[in-house]
Amino acid sequence: MAAWEPVAEIAAKVRSGDLKAVDLVERSLRAIAEKEEYKAIIAVTADRARERAKQVDEGQNKGRLAGVPFIAKDNFLVFGAEATAASNILKGFNPPYQSSVIEKLEAEGAICVAKANLDAFAHGASTENSDFFTTLNPHDKTRVPGGSSGGSAASVALEMAPFALGTDTGGSTRQPASFSGVVGYKPTYGLMSRSGIVAMGSSLDVVGTFARDVKDASLIIDVMAGRDPLDATTIEREEKGYIDLSGDLKGKKVGIIKEYMGDGLAEDVRGQIEAAVAKMKQAGADVVEVSLPSVPLALAVYYILCPAEVSSNLSRYDGQRYGYSYTDAKDLSESYTKSREFGFGKEAKRRIMIGTYVLSSGYYDAYYKKAQTVRTKLIHEFDEAFKQVDFLVGPVAPTTAFKIGENANNPLAMYLADVMTVAVNLAGVPGISIPCGTANGLPVGLQIIAPQRADRALLEIAMATEGVLA
Repeated sequence: MAAWEPVAEIAAKVRSGDLKAVDLVERSLRAIAEKEEYKAIIAVTADRARERAKQVDEGQNKGRLAGVPFIAKDNFLVFGAEATAASNILKGFNPPYQSSVIEKLEAEGAICVAKANLDAFAHGASTENSDFFTTLNPHDKTRVPGGSSGGSAASVALEMAPFALGTDTGGSTRQPASFSGVVGYKPTYGLMSRSGIVAMGSSLDVVGTFARDVKDASLIIDVMAGRDPLDATTIEREEKGYIDLSGDLKGKKVGIIKEYMGDGLAEDVRGQIEAAVAKMKQAGADVVEVSLPSVPLALAVYYILCPAEVSSNLSRYDGQRYGYSYTDAKDLSESYTKSREFGFGKEAKRRIMIGTYVLSSGYYDAYYKKAQTVRTKLIHEFDEAFKQVDFLVGPVAPTTAFKIGENANNPLAMYLADVMTVAVNLAGVPGISIPCGTANGLPVGLQIIAPQRADRALLEIAMATEGVLA
């Protein structure tokens, strides 16, 4: 199947009548059916997608994304399919409203065609923690596509749709983008509304964007960005917006994160990152080494703070109001415990227990409070680094995509897949993964990081870098 045209071109052709939205939706649904073996998709929203495509073709919505099909991670509330977050406990939940970002995309004429697989409740780095099935890597079916937004990343790499949505709490957009060979964008915390998205870690969660190139990603970001009265953490969008990007690498000060290039980084990944940085240098970037001394502690901090927020956020799933409910309970107490026992998977239970432990009396000061202190130190270190340089670069992950089952019984090894991404979430700064070559036939992503609210500048340097790496 031929590659999709750029998103803006597709929409322009739909507006002019050269392309039909109904044909685009059918093309997308056909690609999903033909590549079902990759297990990227949990459910299709075919009936609603076809109806909306018909409306676009009749002239009811000829916005900037007119007729463009897209795929949403299954923790976004979308009409036309259940929202399960790939967990058994949410089976049967049909959302009564849609995510704010879905509403914004639909207002511009985009059409959601399917819901993508993920690690249940976004807990994982491989999609192996999905309660339903494991998504396969588009480049090697024996390997994982990354996670937690593995289905979304794979769907774009497999040409199921021109773009997809994910979430990024500790790397869940950038890492699968790296493993699957697509662009994955994590915005400044609060740039896009989280209303109508199943919460994981509320001080860390952001909306992620997957696309084939930076230009497509920037248009999608431009549509979704900005304040939302339904999410008090949202921030103002930049005045210039996130499209019509310009600029090059000349004179840009770029810092390679020293701690990301040390022990633990696979040699073949190191080679690709160093080659990409060398090309940035040739194009005029001023490259220096930068140290973030607290970065080695970021993973430990993340796996204290994130489970604490998870344990709180998952307390609402008790089998009483929606989703799975244990029907043979003798009393209310048993209904709660059995619904959660059978509804939650292993990883959700693990994170609930860790989170409850670090928040409990006697351990709060020893763990949670200390972790918050180190988080603040990390934020200060990023601030100091950005006084020296404009952007930071490094690998997205220490390795290429690992084999399915390789880390399944070793939670610590699985958590280490996020070792180079979690600091960005803890600091609330924006980051992007762009493809920068392959190692043994598997994609490698280059991570570029910018200061808080410098999303436009980050997209501009990412586009310039994409140009020199092509």
